[in-house]
Amino acid sequence: MTARQSPLVAQHRALDAQFVDFGGWEMPISYPTGTIAEHMACRTSATAFDVSHLGSIRVEGDDAFARLQSTLTNDLGKVSPGRAQYTHLLDADDGSVRDDIIVWWHPRADDEPDVFDVMPNASNTERVVDALGGVDSTASRAVIAVQGPDARAIVATVFPEAGAVGRFRVAHCTWESTPCTVGGTGYTGEPGLEIAVPADAAGPLWDALMVAGITPAGLGARDTLRLEAGLPLHGHELGPGITPLQAGLNWVVAWDKPSFVGRDAAVAERERGVTRHLVGIATEGRRPAREGSVVRVDGDDVGVVSSGNFSPVLGHGIAMAFVPPEIGIGRPVTVDVRGKELDGSVVEMPFVPK
Repeated sequence: MTARQSPLVAQHRALDAQFVDFGGWEMPISYPTGTIAEHMACRTSATAFDVSHLGSIRVEGDDAFARLQSTLTNDLGKVSPGRAQYTHLLDADDGSVRDDIIVWWHPRADDEPDVFDVMPNASNTERVVDALGGVDSTASRAVIAVQGPDARAIVATVFPEAGAVGRFRVAHCTWESTPCTVGGTGYTGEPGLEIAVPADAAGPLWDALMVAGITPAGLGARDTLRLEAGLPLHGHELGPGITPLQAGLNWVVAWDKPSFVGRDAAVAERERGVTRHLVGIATEGRRPAREGSVVRVDGDDVGVVSSGNFSPVLGHGIAMAFVPPEIGIGRPVTVDVRGKELDGSVVEMPFVPK
């Protein structure tokens, strides 16, 4: 099966990007500057990521709010048009996370119907369409995530309306006569924006952002950034058999909602208590733990690493792992990495606070 390509593939090739297959898409993993340099550019200034591989599902009409509210875990009633919300789609039987999702609720006049863009992970778009209905609009647009402490200021020099969009706000903005939707969202732990731009205008907008001084960054840096920020990745900290409570995401579930898919299973787990929970582990030295590494306490196997890597900001390895709930902050651990034990300890997340 041929991998799908972003509308920005020509821009990435012109920048000598290295590509990988990600969720069925050919996407840039890094550029010649390298992942660590891209990571640090995001922490200190601003970077642009092509995240067009993420799904976009347009859900609209008089029943759109009710469909999302009765299916997803979070409470849309806590936000309003012109806002974004993080939420989960659960498995009806065991309450595990089928996908974690950002919902953009488009701004509207009082007499207009609701319009939502539901943004699932790349490989989960079809299952979310099955759960919610709506139209898969992924192919019609690109999404450029500009992230970092200088993101809004630099974007404002190219696209003033977009630069003014606040955190978790959603706005309709126009760039050189092209209508775009802009969300104050991201996946790096830094301030930033995600710009959904029609596919035929994506290349010129990307080029303008590069000329403005924003550093291109690939999915490698996006992963190390989200790990430092303690953000879960579907297929690692979320997915089959992993519930919001186990992942420490109790706040994503609106427990007082009368119904959503998987509610009975989620409430039952809350009542009986979790058998494992997600923790952060800091290891000594530059060698990182990796997914699947065994976590030990006093020589006993107690858990498994779900994600691990070297932290460019901290200068040592960091990891997330599922362990029994009695293992908490400050507990010394060892992590077995291909037969070599790394000393570490359980620490608070995010690893790099902002």
